[in-house]
Amino acid sequence: MSSTTTEDRANESPPSLWDWGLKVAASVGLAGMLCCVAPAVLFAVGLMGGIYAISFADLFYAPDGSAGLGAWILRGVAALVGLVGTWLYHRRQNQCSIDPARKRKNLALFALLVVVLGTGFYLSFEELTSWYFNEYIVPAQQAEYESMSGT
Repeated sequence: MSSTTTEDRANESPPSLWDWGLKVAASVGLAGMLCCVAPAVLFAVGLMGGIYAISFADLFYAPDGSAGLGAWILRGVAALVGLVGTWLYHRRQNQCSIDPARKRKNLALFALLVVVLGTGFYLSFEELTSWYFNEYIVPAQQAEYESMSGT
């Protein structure tokens, strides 16, 4: 077991703003759209049929198609993922001996990066899953209903 000394921590390089930012932002976007990404992936690999995929996604939305309680919970989880990621970045940044003003600037840039890219990932996942549902899952659901009704 090795112990970390103050000198060892001072020699560590600061965490990469872009690497951490992209990882946390992608996690934020995925957490916010888990209601649609998960059934789309499970349908794509053949582990879920069209009826179940749409039923799973419908759990998160109101009957009129607006965001329901489940969708807001996932958005809250996404915000929490972003906050935890920012806190972990800040904690990791404090292990390095860089200028405090630079740390504050990097933390602000990191938070901005997570918000902008996280929103971008979220909207991209939303658009992609909407297209995938309309193109593949809805026709499969209709075919499953037709085969069940015997027509």
